[in-house]
This record gives sequence, C-alpha cells and structure tokens, in this order.
Amino acid sequence: MNDGVTAKLKNDAGDHINHSYNGARFMEKEMIIVLDFGGQYNQLIARRVRECNVYAEVHPYTMSLDKIKEMNPKGIIFTGGPNSVYDPASPTYTKEILEAGIPILGICYGAQLMAFLAGGQVKTAPVSEYGRTETFIDAIDEEDGVLGQVSLSSSLLFENIKPTINTWMSHTDYIAELPEGFHATAHTNDCPIAAMENEEKNLYAVQFHPEVMHSEQGQDILRNFVYNICKCAGDWQMASFVETTVEALRKKIGKGKVLCALSGGVDSSVAAVLLAKAVGKQLTCVFVDHGLLRKDEGDEVEAVFGPEGNYDLNFIRVNAQERFYLKLAGETDPERKRKIIGEEFIRVFEEEAKKIGAVDFLAQGTIYPDVIESGLGKSAVIKSHHNVGGLPDYVDFKEIVEPLRMLFKDEVRKAGLELGIPEYLVFRQPFPGPGLGVRIVDDITIDKVRIVQDADAIFREEIDKAVKEGKIKNPPNQYFAALSNMRSVGVMGDFRTYDYAVVLRAVCTSDFMTADCTEIPFDVLQKCMNRIINEVKGVNRVMWDLTSKPPGTIELL
Repeated sequence: MNDGVTAKLKNDAGDHINHSYNGARFMEKEMIIVLDFGGQYNQLIARRVRECNVYAEVHPYTMSLDKIKEMNPKGIIFTGGPNSVYDPASPTYTKEILEAGIPILGICYGAQLMAFLAGGQVKTAPVSEYGRTETFIDAIDEEDGVLGQVSLSSSLLFENIKPTINTWMSHTDYIAELPEGFHATAHTNDCPIAAMENEEKNLYAVQFHPEVMHSEQGQDILRNFVYNICKCAGDWQMASFVETTVEALRKKIGKGKVLCALSGGVDSSVAAVLLAKAVGKQLTCVFVDHGLLRKDEGDEVEAVFGPEGNYDLNFIRVNAQERFYLKLAGETDPERKRKIIGEEFIRVFEEEAKKIGAVDFLAQGTIYPDVIESGLGKSAVIKSHHNVGGLPDYVDFKEIVEPLRMLFKDEVRKAGLELGIPEYLVFRQPFPGPGLGVRIVDDITIDKVRIVQDADAIFREEIDKAVKEGKIKNPPNQYFAALSNMRSVGVMGDFRTYDYAVVLRAVCTSDFMTADCTEIPFDVLQKCMNRIINEVKGVNRVMWDLTSKPPGTIELL
C-alpha cells in the first residue's frame, strides 16, 4: 500500500480499516524501487522496467533506508526532478544509501544527486540542454582529462549500445566534477559528464532520460541495468500474476461477501472477472448508471454482464441519473465534481450492500496511473481519481479490495487476455469513472449531457469507419468528444445562433502516462464537424485538440 493515497476509511465502530488489497504485493518476486524526487517521468520509469519483465514500484524519496532494505529490492532508480541539489530546500537522501550494497541508477536530477552525495560537484550548466541531444558513449582519461572513445565491453550499463546515440535531455544543472571512484562514460557537445559509473559499488548515473521513447536505445540501457547490474531473472509475468492473484483473493476473502463497482470498462471488468474466478457467487457486481455514460452504454454494459450475458455474475443495475444530476447541479470545479461523483458512488454501493445483506469487501478497478496521478507521497496531485482521491472519509465496508492497483493499463489488458475476456472488451476505449462529468467543462445539465453524448457517438463512429478504411495510419488509443464552456455566434441557414463549441480529441499512447495527438486526415475531421453541427442541436462550432500529455492530460478535466 502506498503512503499518501490511503483513504481514511472507518467501520461502524469508528476504527480505521484496511485499504486496498493488491495482487502484486502477495507475490514473492524480485523488485526494483523507483525513488521519486518529483520527476514527471517517475511512473514511466517503472513501466519501462516492467517491460523488461522485472517488477517495479514508485515510492517517495521520503521512504527510509530501513524500509527500503526491508523490501529487499534488487536495485534502486533515482528519478529526475525540477530542483537543484545544491539548494538546501531540495529533496535529498542520506548518503548511506550509496553504501547499502544495492545497485543504483540515477537519472537526470537523480544522477546529480548521486554525484552530490558521493562528494562530486554539481553546478549550473554554462549551456542548458533540452530535447533530443547527440550523446557520445566514451570515457574521460583520468590522467589528462581528454575525452576519447573507449571499448564498451567493460561498461555493463552500455553493453551493446552504439557509440553515438540521440538521447532526451532536460537539465539546467550538470555534474561539474566527478566524485572519487567514478569515471565518465558519456558526454555531449555541451555536457562533459552525460553518464558516470562506479562499477565497484554498482552505482551508475545518466544525465539523460532513457525511459522516454525519444532516447535511442533507452530501453536497452534500462534492460542492461536490471539484468547486467541488478542480476534480475525477469520473473514478472502476467500469467503468474493472474494465477497468484486469484489464489490470494480466495484466501483473503474467505467466505466473505464482495461488492464490485462495475462500470463495464476494461479495469473494472478485469477486476470483476478476477474476483468471480476467486469467489464466484460471493461476488455481487453493481453497475451504477449515473447518467454520465456514453450514448447507449448503460444498455451495452447490461447486455454483456447482465443475466443474458457471458459471465456467471450477480449483476445489479442501478439507474441513478437524477440523483447524480441533483448532486452536481451548479458545480463547475472539476475536482469538486470528481469528489461528488466518487462519494455518491460509494453511497449507492452502501445502499445496495444493505439490500443484499452484510458485505465485507468493496472491490474497485483502481490501477497504478490512478494512484500516481492522485498524488504519491510527496508527488504533486495531478487530479483526484474517483476510486482513489475521490473516496469520502467514511465508507461502510470493512475493507476495500483493488486487485489491479499496481498495474499499468497495458498490463491490465494482458491480464484480461489471460483471463479469457474477449478482445473487444479488453481493448475497449478507456472511460473515466466520473464519466462525462470530466468531459463537460463548467456545470452539468441534462441538455449538456445529451449534446456531448450525441457528438461523441458521431465522432467515434467516423473514426472507427476511417480506421477500417485505412485512412488513419496510426489509429488512436482513445478518442472522444467533450463539451467546452464556450458559446459563440454562428449562422445556420438565415438564422443567428448562439451555441456551444464541441472539442474533439484523439491520442496515441501505449501506457496512458504519455500521449501524442493522433494525425487524423482533414477530410475525416471535416466530416465529423459537418455531422456534429448538422445533427446535434445546440452546437455551432467544432474544435480539434492538438495537445500532447504532458503538458496536458488525456481528459480535459
């Protein structure tokens, strides 16, 4: 369980209760700890390590060395961060971590921190480096300080890495003087120490970001760290996760009853099937139609998971549209909307639980990006997710079960395939728990919900058609219409209109931690625009969102 995101849950006696079973922690496995110093790519580092079939978790830099040793990691990665190591207020760590006998890789700020703790010097760089940078794998001759090409067979980190690679840089400070026992292994035209290592102590550092796709052979460098240096075996396999999680859930729940929050999305669906395999009819899945779903989605979810569907589940549909609309009336702040929706979800579940009798566990489809973006320890809160930061202070269940809490989205899909869930469900587009509540800017009304549902249905229909016809070379992973709070003057026929602007968004992403805008042919966008304006009452303008993540998020709110 991660410090900093635990909800304050209490039972009827007022005692704090346990929050979040997660399957990963019940597995005996090797682990890499990603120590977060505030970098924007912390979760991406963990995901890249997992792509090497090695389990990784992100923890705040405030985690004690004793706690780290207790977790017995095979290695540690220091993340980047926006601070300067010579600033007394910046995040730091005890230098004893360098003597703990655990292999460490420092990235960007993490590299500078390693140098600083080991007695080197870090200064403001004469020339800052940002973006793609040509990087030369080499060494500094200790006698004359001359940079020169060396044999890389002795560098475990750069084994089979080309002599010259393009890497992604993002730094203002630089390592000005190597610590004792270290030697440089890379440089750029403006950065004399782009990488360094102390092989004897298993300490390695790179000034660039190997975890981002822009860094050439970056994944190979991380693989070299976890296998060559940390000596990992690569035991993080989805098949073993599914098998172990089902057994652990069965043991954890025993004869207890479980209430599962089922939205029909991939996360809650995989969680529900895991639980069904573990405890069968002890599980009741509650699908709350809060009136903020995509067009006709409530009926589609019931068709799949209901009595006539493919799964042996206890399924209850709760039509609570009016209830949610009343709670959200007049609310414009996106965080408040998330909190309201999250709390109302819990209240509905409590009521359903009382109808079916005593329920011991509440199950949710929380995944790792939800946890991280809601604030991990000292990390910044990007947004509260309704099943993490959106939980109210009081919940009438003994314990919350979140079997997917430590999985990234692509790992959840792999788990779904392992469970035998049909591909059309596994690869269904993600949909946020708060639904259209975070796709409607400003206050929520029934009419606005109708507008965004109709516009979204048209957009998704046209994108799906264009993909089937081969018009879109790199199909988006997520695409939707949102409703802005902008109203503008338009002309339809001979009449003046004053209506809303719809925002269309389509992104390509492998992990939903970073994303780029998808290239959609202009004729496809133009057809979407014409159909939306002609077919959706209340819209006279359509906009195309080009923003990547970062700096934006995939959802508008």
